Amino acid sequence: MTNITEKFANYLGHTDINPYEVVRVVSDKCLEIRAMNAEAIKWDKKIVQGGFSHRVVNQDDQQWDITSNEANPIVRIRLNKSGQKYDRETKSFIDAYGWKDKDGARYSLSNKPIKFYDYNF
Repeated sequence: MTNITEKFANYLGHTDINPYEVVRVVSDKCLEIRAMNAEAIKWDKKIVQGGFSHRVVNQDDQQWDITSNEANPIVRIRLNKSGQKYDRETKSFIDAYGWKDKDGARYSLSNKPIKFYDYNF
């Protein structure tokens, strides 16, 4: 029996995030996911000079219409030990785990699909 209840696995790019939906829970350590479509909803970008040419100072206001697309391929992700992190409560290092596909791309499970485009990267 599995403890996974999240319905989405958001792909974590360098600074961008792309939504995937969980299609099937294979086990506690393996999921099948599929990319979702994301269409930008028009919003008022506030652009100022800076960086290489400009910056979008309100990029956290962006919105997306996110929908399923059964035509997208199914990908398997697995729960992997990704090293150790320092736990401030126990003041020791503990094992850290993360979801990755066969190419090492990272995903974060969520109950909400998330799309974020970093206009300032």
